[in-house]
Amino acid sequence: MENCPVSKLPIVEKSHWKTEHPDQRYTTRIKKIGNDIFLTYYETETSISIEHRDQSLFRMILEECGLEDNLVYLMRDLSHVNNISYAYKIILTQLIYRWPPYYKLIVFYNIDPEFLTTVETFASIVPESTPVLLVDSYEEAITTILSAKAGNLLQKEYDEEEDALYAQRKKEFLAATARIGWMNMHNQPITLPDEDELLYPFFKALECLQEDLQAKEKLSADEKKIAENKTEKKLSEKIILLNAQLELNNQLKSQFDREKAALRSRIAAQDMEITRVSTAVAEKTAALQSLREKIFGLDIDKELKKEMIESCSQMIETETIEKKINTDLTATDSEFLSKLQRQHPNLNQRDLRICLLIKLNYDTREIARSIGISTRGLESIRYRMHKKMGLSKHQSIKNYLTKLAVS
Repeated sequence: MENCPVSKLPIVEKSHWKTEHPDQRYTTRIKKIGNDIFLTYYETETSISIEHRDQSLFRMILEECGLEDNLVYLMRDLSHVNNISYAYKIILTQLIYRWPPYYKLIVFYNIDPEFLTTVETFASIVPESTPVLLVDSYEEAITTILSAKAGNLLQKEYDEEEDALYAQRKKEFLAATARIGWMNMHNQPITLPDEDELLYPFFKALECLQEDLQAKEKLSADEKKIAENKTEKKLSEKIILLNAQLELNNQLKSQFDREKAALRSRIAAQDMEITRVSTAVAEKTAALQSLREKIFGLDIDKELKKEMIESCSQMIETETIEKKINTDLTATDSEFLSKLQRQHPNLNQRDLRICLLIKLNYDTREIARSIGISTRGLESIRYRMHKKMGLSKHQSIKNYLTKLAVS
């Protein structure tokens, strides 16, 4: 077993007492010296910046050694360390005031001059219940801990009162910078030394920096609030527009449903009317055919008989045409009538029927017969329809309806 060259205490180091950090190119290792002294060091071949606290490793070792409820001494060998990450600083400051009472004493040694101020800053904010000392070497670190265990904790002594005051002010200054930079405590008052003290300008500058950071923080918060208000206003406007659009859609849907129901009612009524007309036409046609057969058998003047038979045949043809007009309504015809009614809502049902027959190329005589009026009467109706549809004097209804059907 290896022994400490200074204290002669046994050293225990196990293979799993380590945490590897390949991305940062170092491995954290821990040794136990004697019963309650632990040494943390970093195994690396280059200068490193510490990224991780490795507290879980330390807790595991304490549990293995049965010391999880005991106060221990901690040595930190900072060889190869020249910086710690900002994230690590934040983690440290978050844990400093709520970590379990692990340590009787923390001793740092082998500190790179470039890294010394950072270590001093950390030491300045650690609670007084956990002493932190900075020494030069392993030998001095062990000696310091042994003296503390003997009840003789070595404190740095100053020959001049001025040097002691400087050390105190330096600690206060570093603690203030840590609170501002690491802990984001921009509202914590800074105790200024007397104006005639040498370090007063540094503390005053730090206070001014803190005030500037407070103002910057407030400005950022105000800008964030303004941005949030703008976003909230835009969101509210979008919601209002969306609700208005939804309401309009609901109204249009209701209107569409009403129109759809009305059209279905009209279609049902028209179907009934078509059925009635078809039945009537069939009955009339049968009666006319029977009458024509009877006329054939009459012993009357040949010219009169011929005239009467032709009249019956003509009436049968008219009834057949009317039946066709009332029954052969295609999807295209229905679409045309709907379009025509939307374009000219002032047209009545008879007008719409006449327009459809005109579009289907029925002549004036056929149309007049189908609706039961004279050709002169139909001409009068067409004249009024011309005005209803707002057509120019030289624009024919037929041409207009043909263009409307294909538009």
